[in-house]
Formats: sequence, C-alpha cells, structure tokens
Amino acid sequence: MLEKLKSFKAIAAAGVMGAVLLSGCGSESTNGGSSSSDSEKEDSFKVGVTQIVEHPSLDAALEGFKKALEEKGLEVSYDVQIAQGDQNNNQSIANNFAGDGVDLIFANSTPSALSALNATKDIPIVFTSVTDPVGAQLVKSMETPDGNITGTTDTHPDAIPNMVKFINEQFDTGTVGVIYNSGEQNSEVQIEKVKEALSSTDMKLAEATVSNSSEVKQAAESLVGKADVIYIITDNTVVSALESVIQVSNDNDIPLFVGELDSVKRGGFAAYGFDYEDIGYEAGEMAAQILKEGKKPSELPVQYPQNLKLVINKKAAEEMGIELKDEWNDLAEFVE
Repeated sequence: MLEKLKSFKAIAAAGVMGAVLLSGCGSESTNGGSSSSDSEKEDSFKVGVTQIVEHPSLDAALEGFKKALEEKGLEVSYDVQIAQGDQNNNQSIANNFAGDGVDLIFANSTPSALSALNATKDIPIVFTSVTDPVGAQLVKSMETPDGNITGTTDTHPDAIPNMVKFINEQFDTGTVGVIYNSGEQNSEVQIEKVKEALSSTDMKLAEATVSNSSEVKQAAESLVGKADVIYIITDNTVVSALESVIQVSNDNDIPLFVGELDSVKRGGFAAYGFDYEDIGYEAGEMAAQILKEGKKPSELPVQYPQNLKLVINKKAAEEMGIELKDEWNDLAEFVE
C-alpha cells in the first residue's frame, strides 16, 4: 500500500512538472507575442511638452505638432506642462522632463526652449514659437543648429516691416504704442525691429512694459492720449491678456494691430502673419525625423514660417471706428 502511494505521488509530481513545462511554453509563446508587441512599441514614444503660457497661438502650435506626429504614424504619449508665465516653473518642468528621460522635449516658446536646453544636452529638443533662435543662443545658426536642439521660428523677416509700412501708408499716425515684457528676449528683438522699421518713417514709438499679465490693461490705458495706434508684437505675456488691450482699444477708438492671426480672430484689427498651427506642424515633422528616422537635431536646419498674409477683422474695425477702404480688398483677407 505504501509503495502504491509512493508511486501515485511520483506520477502526480511528474504531472505537475509537465504542466509547469507546458505552462512555460505557453508563456514563451505569449512573450513571443509580447516581443512582437514590444517591437511595435519601438514606434511608441513619450514627449514632454513645455509651454510658457496658454494662449490661442501657442495652443494652435501644439495641435499642429501633434497632428504631424499622428500623420507620420507615431504612437506618442504627451506630458503637457504649462508654466503659467513663471520662469521658475518653466525650469522645473524642463528639469523634470530631463530626469524622467523622455524621448523628446517639445518647447513651445523662447523661454521654454531656453529652460529645456539648460536642463539637458542629451535629450532631443524641438522648439517652435521662438522669435530669434540665434540671438537667444539656442542654436549656432539657422542652417547648422549644432547640439541637441532645432525647430521652427515664428518670425517672418517681412512681418514687422510690412505691418509698419501698412500703418504708415494707410493711417494718419504720429505715434505707435507698443506693450511688451522686457524680460522676454524674443520681445526685445521684435521691438528693435519695430524701431528699425519706424526709422524710415516720421512715426515715433511710445513704449509700455510689463512683467506679468495682470499689468497689461494698465499698460494699455497708459497709452491712451499718447499713441494713435497700438501694435502688439508676439509677446507671450501680453498676448495671454490680449482681451484687456482689445477693450481699451475699443473704448477709445484706437486701431489695434497685432503680431499673429489668432490675435486677429480674438479681436485685433489687423496682422501680417501666418497660422501657428503650420509652424507647429513643421516642428512635428522635424520631431518625426528625429524619433522615427534617427536624425539628429543638429542635422535639421531651423525653419522659417511660410505663407505670410495680411488679415483684417471687420468687426474689430467697426468697434475701433476704422473705416474699411476698398483698396484693402486687394491687399488682405477678411474675417468677421
């Protein structure tokens, strides 16, 4: 009886061992499937998105970036972080992305790109909405970026000169008022270009500077009685609070010129600009080359925006007491 029990236990143990072995084979088959899945996930990436503030132009650039990567067939998870205009937050966001080891950082604005580059020299960085990549010392040159960073700029070389020329030729203007954050490098560059464009006219410049968005309305009010028109460049701080400038312009019949087309849609009178979704999309195409094709940022020249055009807001013209001229029909596109 004892011998039979021992024999039974031996058979049972063998059966369990066989089941384990079979189970191991099944696991291997599943792992094989996992290996295939892992192989597919080679095209799955984590992208850290750092953006200085929320406003329509930057948001549109982010949507364009995502659209490009989706159309290129990449599976991407995004960690989107907004610094709310705070430079300390901005640097913390970039440091966290570097610590997490994301596959790529998408830096949406000049401050965001500077913080990202300060945080890592290894992780690829693609920027957009940057006014002067060379002047900001993000890249060595537009043609040869060098290092781990490249992207698209939001400055078309003809945008500011064309806007100043339009103001000078089409309006009886003695003084152009500007509002900007003197702490934004991209804004300083643009203001210098405005001054350069004004130098060939009889118009003067009235400046109002701010350090945060809560100061924008007061700055706009300070220009009433000083400026015949107001020109808002692509300053992130001011654009994030653009509605307060629009209110002042409407209340005082001051034509409000802006630096990008999203601000025209929000209530600015006119802009020479382009769609920020386009430069975001172009940045996304560059990111796809880096992630999918193994390109290095240093191999991809910085790109300028395309399709510069004049857009006029008819409703804003009415609010600001501007009479539309027939000759503008040949110069501009119109939005209501």
